[in-house]
Amino acid sequence: MSFEKLDDTMMKTYPTKVYRKRKKAAMVNDPGEVKEIQANVRTIPGIITQRGCTYAGCKGVVLGPTRDIVNITHGPIGCGFYSWLTRRNQTRPENETSENFMTYCFSTDMQDSNIVFGGEKLLKDAIQEAYDLFHPKAIAIFSTCPVGLIGDDVHAVAREMKAQFGDCNVFGFSCEGYKGVSQSAGHHIANNQIFKHVIGNDDSRSDSKFRVNLLGEYNIGGDAFVLEELFEKCGIELVATFSGNSSIDHFANAHTADLNLIMCHRSINYVAEMMEVKFGVPWTKVNFIGAEQSAKSLRKVGAYFEDPQLISRIEEVIAEEMLKTDEAAAKYRPGTEGKTAMLFVGGSRAHHYQDLFAELGMKTLAAGYEFAHRDDYEGRRVLPSIKVDADSRNIEELHIEKDPERYSQALQDRKAALMEKGMEFSDYEGMMAQMEKGALVIDDISHYEMEKLVEVYKPDVFCAGIKEKYAVQKMGIPLKQLHSYDYGGPYAGFDGAVNFYKEIERMVNTNVWGLIKAPWSTQSAMSAKYARGKHAVASHT
Repeated sequence: MSFEKLDDTMMKTYPTKVYRKRKKAAMVNDPGEVKEIQANVRTIPGIITQRGCTYAGCKGVVLGPTRDIVNITHGPIGCGFYSWLTRRNQTRPENETSENFMTYCFSTDMQDSNIVFGGEKLLKDAIQEAYDLFHPKAIAIFSTCPVGLIGDDVHAVAREMKAQFGDCNVFGFSCEGYKGVSQSAGHHIANNQIFKHVIGNDDSRSDSKFRVNLLGEYNIGGDAFVLEELFEKCGIELVATFSGNSSIDHFANAHTADLNLIMCHRSINYVAEMMEVKFGVPWTKVNFIGAEQSAKSLRKVGAYFEDPQLISRIEEVIAEEMLKTDEAAAKYRPGTEGKTAMLFVGGSRAHHYQDLFAELGMKTLAAGYEFAHRDDYEGRRVLPSIKVDADSRNIEELHIEKDPERYSQALQDRKAALMEKGMEFSDYEGMMAQMEKGALVIDDISHYEMEKLVEVYKPDVFCAGIKEKYAVQKMGIPLKQLHSYDYGGPYAGFDGAVNFYKEIERMVNTNVWGLIKAPWSTQSAMSAKYARGKHAVASHT
């Protein structure tokens, strides 16, 4: 299937101006010559996009999975959709009496009068009520579009209430939905405020020799639980996960870790970079989706600490876990070998899950992100060439300096020595460098483009979100949600890989997809006549 044919059948339907813009966002991949792709630009009005808003990225993605922060949405109740988690984030409190506010939906429920006269008093009352009811360690405020338009100062309110309480950290997020071109802006805003108000508040440190943070893992379907158990098996302490199965205490203590491991580069790289500048904690990119990548990532951790006992234990765990995945792959791969997939999901999933499909012998025909920047496709090498546009300037850039007392030069010396040996830090080569030559890459795919892809390519499975699920399945193609995993998961680590093998084999071999056809496409038309006045009128159904 050539891009030229796809261009004729899909892109050229657009008006000329739209065609010129969308063509820059789609290309045939060549890992040997990664080309510039258009990304992180505004979606064209009228096109049905997969994207979410800035508020969704801040509250719904990054802060949502934290169980002991009361997250208040300041805005009309309609914006409260993301105040009640929708992504199947899971959490596991330390005990039965530990705080867990994830099942609640907190909103100020702004009315017309608040829009006219201002909503700051309403917000103060809501914060006070939340404090009186729950006495939480922290309260976070998330601004929605009307709040930014009328000028409510959520940060001033947060400072006033924090001073009044004394024992509760109150902070706000200027994450109005229109603040950026997608939910990516919300990720950046969330990173900034968590770093300003929480990270570094607790300097306590355990006696563990191997301490890491896992960034960009949101515990969809229990993924974080699997990885926590995996680290524990290896003897590695997981200080904090951003933000699956997380606690504000974990965030406050995260700067004491020796290494940051990044899963979803786009949503959390800002925190990793700021932690390195201020505290000297290095970061490296990992992937715990798929058995082979999980093993590779664990070995990277072992190589970083250079401890023979840790390295030996990691190899023992890998050998033990690979027995299960190899057995499962042998069982399920005959039913998936040679089949095809498409992946259009946010974060790292459109990239990482290609490795998992490869373990099933499946080929990725096309992939793309909802909210990526060019470096997510082309790698961080292109960062100096990316121009800062008006939308990006909406987001505050924090000025971070080295902490003279808590900066770890020893960690930076270790990083320098390991880089001389070839270990990679502070880098991400992007999705396109790892995709097969000839695969199609499309950023911010529209609903129309998605339907055309399915029509022309006819993949065996399509991976996207809930908005796309039923439209694709009505075309006779199974869709696997990789935002919320439908009702499945976990899919991370070795155990997750086994779950994924089983579910995908079942999906692509289910006969029902061949039976989904509209009645009028398989049945002869019915015709009749009915009288209207003196004339008979023909009717066809």
